[in-house]
Amino acid sequence: MRTLVIIIHPDMKHSVVNRMWRDAVVSKQIDMVELYELYPDNEIDVSREQERLLNYDTIVFQFPLYWYSSPPLLKQYLDEVFLYNFAYGPEGTKLHNKKFAIATTVGSLEEDYSKDGSNGFALETLLSPFIATFNYIGAEYKGYFAQYGTVNHASYDDLLEGSKQYIAFIKSI
Repeated sequence: MRTLVIIIHPDMKHSVVNRMWRDAVVSKQIDMVELYELYPDNEIDVSREQERLLNYDTIVFQFPLYWYSSPPLLKQYLDEVFLYNFAYGPEGTKLHNKKFAIATTVGSLEEDYSKDGSNGFALETLLSPFIATFNYIGAEYKGYFAQYGTVNHASYDDLLEGSKQYIAFIKSI
Protein backbone atom coordinates (compact mmCIF):
# COMPACT_ATOMS: atom_id res chain seq x y z
CA MET A 1 0.00 0.00 0.00
CA ARG A 2 1.54 3.29 -1.12
CA THR A 3 1.01 6.56 0.75
CA LEU A 4 1.57 10.08 -0.52
CA VAL A 5 1.60 13.23 1.61
CA ILE A 6 0.74 16.35 -0.37
CA ILE A 7 1.94 19.41 1.54
CA ILE A 8 0.28 22.72 0.84
CA HIS A 9 2.06 25.50 2.71
CA PRO A 10 2.73 28.85 1.01
CA ASP A 11 5.64 29.78 3.28
CA MET A 12 7.36 26.56 4.29
CA LYS A 13 10.63 28.42 4.90
CA HIS A 14 9.05 30.18 7.90
CA SER A 15 6.89 27.31 9.08
CA VAL A 16 7.85 25.48 12.23
CA VAL A 17 5.32 22.67 12.60
CA ASN A 18 4.72 21.86 8.95
CA ARG A 19 8.48 21.70 8.39
CA MET A 20 8.82 19.37 11.37
CA TRP A 21 6.06 17.20 9.96
CA ARG A 22 7.64 17.23 6.50
CA ASP A 23 10.99 16.23 7.95
CA ALA A 24 9.35 13.42 9.94
CA VAL A 25 7.60 12.17 6.78
CA VAL A 26 10.89 12.22 4.86
CA SER A 27 12.75 10.46 7.69
CA LYS A 28 10.20 7.61 7.59
CA GLN A 29 10.59 7.37 3.80
CA ILE A 30 6.97 8.26 3.13
CA ASP A 31 6.51 9.82 -0.30
CA MET A 32 5.65 13.50 -0.29
CA VAL A 33 5.39 16.51 -2.56
CA GLU A 34 5.12 20.20 -1.76
CA LEU A 35 2.64 21.92 -4.06
CA TYR A 36 3.91 25.46 -3.51
CA GLU A 37 7.44 24.30 -4.31
CA LEU A 38 6.28 22.47 -7.45
CA TYR A 39 3.98 25.26 -8.61
CA PRO A 40 5.31 28.64 -7.42
CA ASP A 41 3.49 30.24 -10.36
CA ASN A 42 0.21 28.44 -9.48
CA GLU A 43 0.23 26.70 -12.88
CA ILE A 44 -0.68 23.14 -11.91
CA ASP A 45 0.31 20.35 -14.29
CA VAL A 46 -3.06 18.59 -14.20
CA SER A 47 -2.09 15.41 -16.04
CA ARG A 48 1.03 15.03 -13.88
CA GLU A 49 -1.02 15.40 -10.70
CA GLN A 50 -3.73 13.02 -11.89
CA GLU A 51 -1.08 10.43 -12.74
CA ARG A 52 0.52 10.97 -9.32
CA LEU A 53 -2.80 10.32 -7.57
CA LEU A 54 -3.31 7.12 -9.56
CA ASN A 55 0.00 5.75 -8.25
CA TYR A 56 -1.02 5.85 -4.58
CA ASP A 57 -3.62 4.11 -2.44
CA THR A 58 -3.60 6.69 0.35
CA ILE A 59 -3.29 10.47 0.03
CA VAL A 60 -2.86 12.84 2.97
CA PHE A 61 -3.36 16.56 2.42
CA GLN A 62 -1.16 18.43 4.92
CA PHE A 63 -1.72 22.15 5.42
CA PRO A 64 -2.00 24.90 8.02
CA LEU A 65 -5.54 26.01 8.76
CA TYR A 66 -5.86 29.46 7.17
CA TRP A 67 -8.93 31.49 8.05
CA TYR A 68 -10.82 28.28 8.81
CA SER A 69 -9.87 26.64 5.52
CA SER A 70 -6.83 25.61 3.52
CA PRO A 71 -4.27 27.72 1.68
CA PRO A 72 -5.64 28.72 -1.74
CA LEU A 73 -3.48 26.34 -3.78
CA LEU A 74 -5.33 23.33 -2.33
CA LYS A 75 -8.68 24.69 -3.53
CA GLN A 76 -7.14 25.34 -6.94
CA TYR A 77 -5.67 21.82 -6.95
CA LEU A 78 -9.06 20.25 -6.24
CA ASP A 79 -10.76 22.44 -8.87
CA GLU A 80 -8.23 21.62 -11.56
CA VAL A 81 -7.20 18.02 -10.79
CA PHE A 82 -10.46 16.43 -9.59
CA LEU A 83 -12.06 16.79 -13.02
CA TYR A 84 -15.24 15.45 -14.59
CA ASN A 85 -14.68 11.94 -15.92
CA PHE A 86 -11.56 11.65 -13.79
CA ALA A 87 -12.78 12.13 -10.22
CA TYR A 88 -16.54 12.17 -10.86
CA GLY A 89 -19.03 11.78 -13.67
CA PRO A 90 -19.92 8.73 -15.77
CA GLU A 91 -16.28 7.74 -16.28
CA GLY A 92 -14.94 9.52 -13.20
CA THR A 93 -14.05 6.53 -11.10
CA LYS A 94 -10.28 6.98 -11.00
CA LEU A 95 -10.21 7.93 -7.31
CA HIS A 96 -12.89 5.50 -6.13
CA ASN A 97 -11.87 3.59 -3.02
CA LYS A 98 -8.67 5.55 -2.56
CA LYS A 99 -8.07 6.64 1.01
CA PHE A 100 -7.86 10.36 1.77
CA ALA A 101 -6.99 12.05 5.04
CA ILE A 102 -6.21 15.54 6.27
CA ALA A 103 -3.39 16.72 8.51
CA THR A 104 -3.62 20.29 9.69
CA THR A 105 -1.86 22.64 12.03
CA VAL A 106 -4.05 25.00 14.01
CA GLY A 107 -2.78 28.12 15.72
CA SER A 108 -5.50 28.28 18.37
CA LEU A 109 -6.14 25.91 21.23
CA GLU A 110 -8.37 22.86 20.78
CA GLU A 111 -11.05 24.23 23.12
CA ASP A 112 -11.55 27.15 20.73
CA TYR A 113 -12.88 24.66 18.16
CA SER A 114 -16.26 23.69 19.54
CA LYS A 115 -19.80 25.03 19.54
CA ASP A 116 -19.03 26.86 22.79
CA GLY A 117 -15.47 27.82 21.84
CA SER A 118 -14.37 31.18 20.49
CA ASN A 119 -14.69 29.96 16.89
CA GLY A 120 -18.13 28.42 17.39
CA PHE A 121 -17.37 25.37 15.24
CA ALA A 122 -15.62 22.05 15.65
CA LEU A 123 -12.63 21.51 13.40
CA GLU A 124 -14.37 18.63 11.63
CA THR A 125 -17.20 21.01 10.72
CA LEU A 126 -14.71 23.41 9.19
CA LEU A 127 -13.13 20.53 7.26
CA SER A 128 -16.51 19.30 5.99
CA PRO A 129 -16.09 20.66 2.41
CA PHE A 130 -13.05 18.38 2.03
CA ILE A 131 -14.89 15.44 3.58
CA ALA A 132 -17.85 16.03 1.25
CA THR A 133 -15.46 16.14 -1.72
CA PHE A 134 -13.91 12.80 -0.76
CA ASN A 135 -17.38 11.29 -0.35
CA TYR A 136 -18.55 12.69 -3.69
CA ILE A 137 -15.65 11.17 -5.62
CA GLY A 138 -16.21 7.75 -4.03
CA ALA A 139 -13.06 7.86 -1.92
CA GLU A 140 -12.76 6.67 1.64
CA TYR A 141 -12.24 9.48 4.14
CA LYS A 142 -9.89 8.27 6.88
CA GLY A 143 -10.15 11.21 9.25
CA TYR A 144 -7.88 14.04 10.20
CA PHE A 145 -4.91 14.69 12.40
CA ALA A 146 -4.58 18.12 13.98
CA GLN A 147 -2.01 19.78 16.14
CA TYR A 148 -3.60 22.67 18.00
CA GLY A 149 -1.97 25.61 19.70
CA THR A 150 0.87 25.88 17.23
CA VAL A 151 1.07 29.66 17.57
CA ASN A 152 2.41 30.80 20.96
CA HIS A 153 1.00 27.84 22.90
CA ALA A 154 2.86 24.60 22.16
CA SER A 155 6.32 23.91 23.52
CA TYR A 156 9.06 22.40 21.38
CA ASP A 157 8.49 19.08 23.16
CA ASP A 158 4.77 19.32 22.32
CA LEU A 159 5.67 19.83 18.68
CA LEU A 160 8.07 16.87 18.68
CA GLU A 161 5.40 14.68 20.22
CA GLY A 162 2.90 15.95 17.65
CA SER A 163 5.29 14.93 14.85
CA LYS A 164 5.50 11.41 16.28
CA GLN A 165 1.72 11.23 16.56
CA TYR A 166 1.39 12.49 12.98
CA ILE A 167 3.58 9.66 11.68
CA ALA A 168 1.56 7.16 13.74
CA PHE A 169 -1.63 8.61 12.19
CA ILE A 170 -0.27 8.19 8.67
CA LYS A 171 0.81 4.61 9.36
CA SER A 172 -2.62 3.79 10.82
CA ILE A 173 -4.51 4.73 7.65
